[in-house]
Order: sequence, then C-alpha cells, then structure tokens
Amino acid sequence: MEKECPGLIMVFTGDGKGKTTAAVGQAVRALGHGFSVCMIHFMKGRDYGEFLALDKMPGLTIVRAGRDDFVCRESPEQVDIDLAREGFSRAEKAIVNHEYDFVVLDEINVAVDFKLIKEDELLALLEKKPSGMTVILTGRGASQELVKRADTVSEVLSIRHHYEQGADCVAGIEY
Repeated sequence: MEKECPGLIMVFTGDGKGKTTAAVGQAVRALGHGFSVCMIHFMKGRDYGEFLALDKMPGLTIVRAGRDDFVCRESPEQVDIDLAREGFSRAEKAIVNHEYDFVVLDEINVAVDFKLIKEDELLALLEKKPSGMTVILTGRGASQELVKRADTVSEVLSIRHHYEQGADCVAGIEY
C-alpha cells in the first residue's frame, strides 16, 4: 500500500494537560504507517518519558530545543532564546527541505508567546510547507492567526488538575 498524506497544519492548544501527548500519539500513528517524523521540543530539556520511549524508534528524529529550567516570560535568558532559535533553524531546514513527512513543533506556541520566536517567522515558515507534509504545533496560547491558518485545531480544556490539590511533578505523569 502506498503512503498518502494530504499535508496538514494541526494545532493542539489550550490550558489542559495532554497537548504533547496528543502530538506524540499522532506521530506514533504516522510512524506506524511508514511516515518519517521529526519532533522538535521547544523549552524542554528534561528526559521526558515520551523521548525515552521513542528515542530509538525507526523513522523518528527527536530534537531538544530547550533546557530543564523554567523560562521567565517577561525576561527570558539569552540561553533560552538561543536554544529556541536553534530549534527553529532546525525546523526551517526540516520543513523547507522536506526532510520528513511529519514535523512536530512541540511547545512552539509557548515559545512564540514568550517572544523566543517571532510569530511572523513561524507563519512565514508554514507558508513554505511542502504539500504532503504535516506540521503539528503544540502549546497553550496559540495565536488567532495560527488558529486561522490551521487545518485542524484541538483545544485541550482543563477541568481539574492534580496540581490544584498540591500534587508534585511526577515522572510518568508530567514528564
């Protein structure tokens, strides 16, 4: 059976838990059908469970474009800007050169919101997306313009979160 992919722009946003998980699930689904996938994780440097589980999966490239530390929204450190810029450069190369069938830009919406990446640069990059390539963008705070340009938008709504009851960050749940 020959691979067919319409090439979509998909956005997973909202204040609820599960945006990255949804993108990982979409990537696994694509890999199962023989598509190549690149996942670039902005603002994340920790060994997240999905990275550890998928690291050696054939057809998948994982790129980390962040560090294991919180980024200050009002005044991000230069290292955070530099890491995001490096990740965005890698995303440009992957998309423009059509190196993969699917490109996941995890937490890119937050990187744009924190001004680590300019929104107009991201929108211009999406204009260069080859037909047949799917780009998935995750993170809370997707801009109205990004939502307008996307083919599929899913909003993950938070109804309740265990942090509200004082729970700590737990391996296998948060990372």
